[in-house]
Amino acid sequence: MSEVVKKPVQITETILRDAHQSLIATRMTTEEMLPAVPMLDEIGYRAVECWGGATFDAALRFLHEDPWIRLRKFKEGFKKTKLQMLFRGQNILGYKPYPDDVVEYFVQKSVANGIDVIRIFDCLNDLRNLKTAVDAAKKEGAEAQIALSYTLGDAYTLDYWTTMAREIEEMGADSICIKDMAGLLVPKAATELVTALKAGSSLPIEMHTHYTSGCASMTYMKAVEAGADILDCAISPFALGTSQPATEVMVEAFRGTEYDTGLNLDKLAKIADYFRPIREKYLENGLMNPKNMGVNIKTLQYQVPGGMLSNLTSQLAQQHAEDKFYEVLEEVPRVRKDMGDPPLVTPSSQIVGTQAVMNVLTGKRYMVVPQETKDMFLGRYGKSTKPFDPEIQKQVIGNETPITCRPADLLEDKLPEYEEAISSYKKMDEDVLTYALFPQVALDYFKYRDAQETGVDAASADAENKAYPV
Repeated sequence: MSEVVKKPVQITETILRDAHQSLIATRMTTEEMLPAVPMLDEIGYRAVECWGGATFDAALRFLHEDPWIRLRKFKEGFKKTKLQMLFRGQNILGYKPYPDDVVEYFVQKSVANGIDVIRIFDCLNDLRNLKTAVDAAKKEGAEAQIALSYTLGDAYTLDYWTTMAREIEEMGADSICIKDMAGLLVPKAATELVTALKAGSSLPIEMHTHYTSGCASMTYMKAVEAGADILDCAISPFALGTSQPATEVMVEAFRGTEYDTGLNLDKLAKIADYFRPIREKYLENGLMNPKNMGVNIKTLQYQVPGGMLSNLTSQLAQQHAEDKFYEVLEEVPRVRKDMGDPPLVTPSSQIVGTQAVMNVLTGKRYMVVPQETKDMFLGRYGKSTKPFDPEIQKQVIGNETPITCRPADLLEDKLPEYEEAISSYKKMDEDVLTYALFPQVALDYFKYRDAQETGVDAASADAENKAYPV
C-alpha cells in the first residue's frame, strides 16, 4: 500500500477584516480586536487579513480611529504571523483610479507599517491596473498576490482563466487568489477553475468566497482536491452568511486527510469563545442582521453579490420604490452586458447597480447617467473583458472619445498637491495618503483628532463637522 503524500492546505484568517466587513459593515473596533491578537498569533495561519478593503474608510468615518495606528498595533502584537491587506489596484482603497505616485507611496507606507502580503485586484480584471501596485509591493519586499474577480458569462471561459494565470506569473506576482466576492463559484466549477489556473501557472492558488449562496464549504473541498493551496476562512462567530466558511469547520473537514491543516481546534475554540460575546453585542444592537446569516439563493439566480443586493434595496427604499426591486434585478444583467460584462465588485458593482436603479425609476434607459457610468464607458476604469455596447456607449458619452490606454497614464502626480492641502493638519507622513483617498472624511477626522488632543469638544471645534455623531 503506497504512502499518502501530504499536501496540507493553509488557512488565511479573515476575522479582523472581511468577516466583520461582510457581517457588521466593518464596525468592529481596534480595542475589540486587540485582545485576540496573541491567540491568533499562536495558531499557525498562513496569514491574518486585517487591513484594506473598507476598513480604512469605516475606521475614519464611523469609529473615530486612525487606520494607520490600528495597523501599527497589529504589527506590534503579531510576532509570528504575516499580516495581509486587500488593495483595489489603481483605486488603492478608494473608488477611482489614482496616479502612480500615490499608489507607490501607499504601498510603501503599508509595508513600512506592518503589511506582509498585499492582495491586489481590479474590478475589470484589467491587469494594467495592477502592475504599479505589484511592482511597488515587490520593491518593498512584500508578497504581491493578484486576485482575479470571479464572475460568470460567455467571455469567462477556462481558456480565459488559464491565460490570466500565465500573464499574472509573467507579471511577477507571488500567488493568485480566486476572489469569488458574490459566492457564485459552485463545486464543479471550482474543480474546473483551479485546474485551469494550475495549467497556466505554477504559483500558489488561494480561494476566497462568501457563504451567501450556501455553496462555500463544498466549493472549498473541491478546490483543494483540484490543487488549491490556501483557503480564506473566518472564526465561527463571524462566519457563514455573507462572510466566509468557518475556520474550525474547515480544519476538521480536512483532519486526517492528506490536506490536514495541522491547526489546533482547542486553540481555535478559545478564539471563538472570545469573539462570541462581541457577536452577541452586534446582534443586540442591530448591526448584525440575522437576514445576512442565511442562504440567499437570489445570488445564484441573479449573479448579484449579497452586498450589492442590500445596496439596491437601500437605494429603492430611499426613493419609496421598493416595489421595483425585481425590475431592477432584471435590469442589472442588461446594464452589465452593456458595460462589457464586468465582474460585479467595488466599484463596478456600485456603478452597474446604480445605473440599473436609474433606468427603472426613470422608465427610460440611460436617460439619467451618473458620472461614474460615463467614466466606465469612456474607459477611465480600464478595459472590459467584452466590448461595450456601441449604441449605448454613444448614447452615454456623446462625441467624447474613449481612451484605450491604461487610465493612470493620463493622471499627473498628485502627492505634492495633497501635501500642501493638509499642511496645517499633518502629524505624520501617512496623513497625506489618508487625505488623498478620502479628502472630506480625512479633514473631518483631523479636526476631531485635534479637538481630542487639545481637550476641546469636537463639535465646538468645528460647528460644521457632522461626521462623528456620538
